[in-house]
Amino acid sequence: MNFITLSVEDLAASRRFYVDGLGWQPVMDNEGIVMVPLSPTLVLSLWAADGFEEEVGPIRRGDGIVGITLAHNLPTPQDVDRVLAEAVAAGAVLTGPAQQRVWGGYSGYFADPDGYRWEVAYNPDPVGVELMVNSGLLDDPH
Repeated sequence: MNFITLSVEDLAASRRFYVDGLGWQPVMDNEGIVMVPLSPTLVLSLWAADGFEEEVGPIRRGDGIVGITLAHNLPTPQDVDRVLAEAVAAGAVLTGPAQQRVWGGYSGYFADPDGYRWEVAYNPDPVGVELMVNSGLLDDPH
């Protein structure tokens, strides 16, 4: 996977949140689309809803949330608390405070300006540790 594209109702609000609020640097910032690299091989694309619908098709609208979460994994529970606070300071809505989870980790959720849910998590499971090692955020414990 190389791109995650989110259809957004108000591109200016999304730009303010991700670029101005969180400080992420866009590699493309045109009328109708903003692209922000998340890693060397992954880009978050924020696409104005009208342009998205024109190319991809009608967007389903209604009650409830979109059935997708985006996740940001971190090496410690303290990092989770810090990133959740940074997101809220940038304009996110805290939708689930960080807490110990039944799966053994620690996580919380926030919503961006369009309501997309982001999980911010510490995952001590081997898959979580491997992600942290591969991303350079944690030394290999082996």
